[in-house]
Formats: sequence, C-alpha cells, structure tokens
Amino acid sequence: VINKLGDQPFTKFDEEVFSSYLQFCGIGLRNAHLYEKSQLEIKRNQVLLDLARMIFEEQSTIEHVVFRILTHTQSLIQCQRVQVLLVGGSKVSFSRVFDFEANDLIITEDGESRTSPFESRFPINIGITGHVAATGEVVNIACAEDDPKFDPSVDDGTGFKHKTILCMPIKNSSGEIIGVIQLINKFNDLQFTKNDENFVEAFAIFCGMGIHNTHMYEKAVVAIAKQSVTLEVLSYHATASLDDAQKLRSLRVPSSAHLGLHDFAFDDIHMSDDDTLSACIRMFLDLDLVERFHMDYEVLCRWLLSVKKNYRNVTYHNWRHAFNVAQMMFSILTVTQWWNIFGEIECLALMIACLCHDLDHRGTNNSFQIKASSPLAQLYSTSTMEHHHFDQCIMILNSPGNQLLSNISSEEYSRVIRVLEEAILSTDLAIYFRKRGAFFTAVREGVCWQIDENRELLRAMLMTVCDLAAITKPWEVEKRVAELVSSEFFEQGDIEREKLNITPIAFALLSDKLQPLVVGVKENREKWMKIAMDQSLITIDGEETNNNDNSSKSNITDSSSDVSATESTTN
Repeated sequence: VINKLGDQPFTKFDEEVFSSYLQFCGIGLRNAHLYEKSQLEIKRNQVLLDLARMIFEEQSTIEHVVFRILTHTQSLIQCQRVQVLLVGGSKVSFSRVFDFEANDLIITEDGESRTSPFESRFPINIGITGHVAATGEVVNIACAEDDPKFDPSVDDGTGFKHKTILCMPIKNSSGEIIGVIQLINKFNDLQFTKNDENFVEAFAIFCGMGIHNTHMYEKAVVAIAKQSVTLEVLSYHATASLDDAQKLRSLRVPSSAHLGLHDFAFDDIHMSDDDTLSACIRMFLDLDLVERFHMDYEVLCRWLLSVKKNYRNVTYHNWRHAFNVAQMMFSILTVTQWWNIFGEIECLALMIACLCHDLDHRGTNNSFQIKASSPLAQLYSTSTMEHHHFDQCIMILNSPGNQLLSNISSEEYSRVIRVLEEAILSTDLAIYFRKRGAFFTAVREGVCWQIDENRELLRAMLMTVCDLAAITKPWEVEKRVAELVSSEFFEQGDIEREKLNITPIAFALLSDKLQPLVVGVKENREKWMKIAMDQSLITIDGEETNNNDNSSKSNITDSSSDVSATESTTN
C-alpha cells in the first residue's frame, strides 16, 4: 500500500489491520490456486477418459485413432504442432509420421472439417525423435537452437521456427516402444513444464494402448478377410461339380425293396459309390423329404456328392460308414413307424445328421486331438471332432449349388439346424454316457415321446444306435467292419476293453421290431468270445490269460477280436 490519504504516515495500528487482512488474502489466494489446479486436473482427467473411451470404442483405422490422439493432445497442451511417429523395423526409422497443427480443425469453406491427420507434411527432426525412439528417454527442450540434438536445417525455407520441444516415447502394454509423440512450441512462448511432462506421459500410455489395439484390429480384419477368401476357395473345391450332379440326376433310382434299405442286415459291400448315392436319394424320396421341403432334385444330387467328397480316405470313418449309418436310421424310422413320432422336420435333420456326422474325419478321436493340441482342439475343448463335423455340414449346406434347405421357411430352417447340431454332437460317446442314465429311466417309466425333452433324448440315443449298428449285422459283415475299426482305432479299442465294460443300452425295449438287432449283437459277441478263447486271449471265466500286448497288436484279426468284443459288450 502506498501514500496513505491525508499525507499521514502509516501507524502501528495500520500495520496490525493490514497484517490481519493479509491472512485472509493468503487463504483466498491459496484457495484460488487449489481450485485452479483442481480444475486443471479435472480437465486432464476428462481428456484421458475421453481418450480411453475412444480407444475402446473406435478401432477402425490407425489414422482415425491417431487423429483423435493428436487433437486431444493439442487441446490440452496448447501448442503449435503435434506429431506422432510410428516406429518401423528399426528403432531409429519411422514407418509412418502423422502431423497436426492448431488450425487444422478450422472448418473449410465447403463446410467440412478434417477427420484424419496429415502424413509427412513437416520435416522430421530425427536427432530428437530418433533419440527418444532408441532410448525411451523424455526430451524437454526450453530453447531448441541451443540444444545439440536439434537440427536447425529442418526450419530452413519453411517459415516456421522451432522454439520449445517436448518429445516422449509411446509404449505398448509390453513396454516396447512403438512410436514417439512430439509437441512443438507451447503457446505464448511458454516452456513445457514438469506438469506437461507428467500429463503427456500418462497420455502416452493410452496412446500406446490405442495404437497397439488398432494394429491388432487391423491385423484381425486382414486375417478374417484372408480366411474368408480361403474358405471361399476351399468351399469351391470342396463342393461337387455341376456336371457330376447332372450325371447323378440322370441315373435311375431303384426302389428301397430292390436295394434292401429296410433290412437291418443291409450290406453295401457289392454297391458302387454311385449305387450308395442313388440309395441316399431313394431314402429321401421314400421319407417324402424332397416333396415336403421343396428340394431341387439337382441340388439334392450335388449336395450328396459334396458330402461324399468331404469324407477323407480313412480306413473306417469314411463315406461308406456315413452311408451305412443313414441306412440304419432309415430302416429304424420306417420299420418302427417312428417317423410319425419325430415328424418331417426332425426326420430331415436326422437323415442329414447321419450322412454328415463324421465329415472330414481324420481317423483319430477326440482324445488324440486334445493330446496333440491340434488346431481343432484349440477351437473346441469338448466334442472336438463332432463340432468340426457339424461346422463342415453347415459349410456345405451354405455353399452355392448345395443349399438343400433354401426353400423352407426361416422357422423351419432354425428348427432343422438345431436338431441337426444336437444329433451330430450326440455321436460323441462322452455325451451318450451322460444321457444314458436318463434314457434308462425314461424307458422304465414309459414316458411320452411326444414331449420335446423326451424326444430329444430319444433322438440322441437313436444316433448312437445307428452309429454303432455294425455290431448288430450278420457275422461276416460285423467281422469286416471290426477289422476296419481295429485298424484305425486300435489304441482306442484297448481303452474301451479295459475301462468301458458296461451293460448295453435299453434301446431294443422300445419296440419288438428291433429284436433282430439284439439277436445279432448277441450272436456276434458269442463268436468273438469263441475266437478269443481259441487264441487263448481269455479263459472260460472271462479272465485274460494272454497279456502280451505286442503279439495281439501285430495281427489285425486278433486286434479286431478285442475291439469288437468290447463294442458288443459296451454298446
């Protein structure tokens, strides 16, 4: 305070009053300072939150993410220019450089504003940015021309002068330097402060996350596109040709009686592949599926050919196995008249499921896939192969020229696909073992099969019956199949023989028409037991006397004895 009014000197009392007043001034100033700092922190936190939200919401392109980073930085740390430089293969070289100036957000005459940053518009001061990229150090320069790392030639002929510079690394979640952010010339000729450094450091963490996530997103988009192209190519090569479909269409389709399709003892040994395809057409015709679901006959022919084509040339789980499973399903549905219980939609799904239930089988079981950590096991942790079979089935059904279900309503389509998936997954014996207890109970109690839940259980058991029906066939047929099974799954046969010694399922109790299946499996079991006893594999009381695994594995006939005796007992 200067010049007290009245030309009087300041008194001791004035000093005391002024001193007391200044205490309140100090409190007010301190409060104002704290409020200013809190407002600054609120603004900074809001910017960080906005950036975090942007990072997790918008990862479409790297340009869009970087543009948001640049605009957020410039809005908070008021400066003339901001640059984001992404590190290339070498830490001292940059693959892309994005620039932003304070007036870049000004709306142009045509009323449009920028949504992406400029690239490589300004010269790069490689001395500073390269140093930060290589070392990860923070560089805060109060006077650019006095710093030895600054190259003054970057200002030559540009009309721009570097004064103050703040340059910091951008790191990903692993701590690797993926870029550099550089702020140039803070407004009002101010220097970049320690607070600016702290904020930009926190800001750079979000920048690193945003850039890294967007890189991953772009790679994922490319990978998905490549996968789509690959699937399109594979789908083209995996589906049958139109010429083959037309040839099949021109063939005469014999009657079910002529082909013996209603016979539980059916054998396809003398049938050609064309004969099996004609038999499939006959089954679809006799179940009235072609007429009921408005199937294009040529599409049906092509779909059958494509399904056959997608079975690998493995010993047992091949097209012939799928065909025999479908024939058993057809014979059970017609002989028992159960097609009345299931209805047309479920019959259609069951027939498709039988033909497709082992598509692209590799000759190895789920346990092998998991132990080998195969890509299929990484996709599906349970029912590995069955999920793959279903996926292959859908792929074929969606392929051009093979769209068997294209003429049904969306509601019917959804129902068919749901039943189809349940049916194919039911061929996993692990699922069968979970459901067999409930099935025993249902058979004993004589439940109503018209109830959806009960019918679903019946469908699951029916798929298992058809899948394993070879053990009910006449001896020569069963023996031949057993040798195929043992060749492909000998180790699986050992596991079944040792650990799955359980009673058969009660399926035959549902209809006296199924009694021939029981008779067949019992007769075959007796023959396997006789072979086993003749070769001293077991004693009369069923205990093993020959534990030489190597000798049994050296002979396919011997090994088939183990497997099929086990199948007969187990299934």
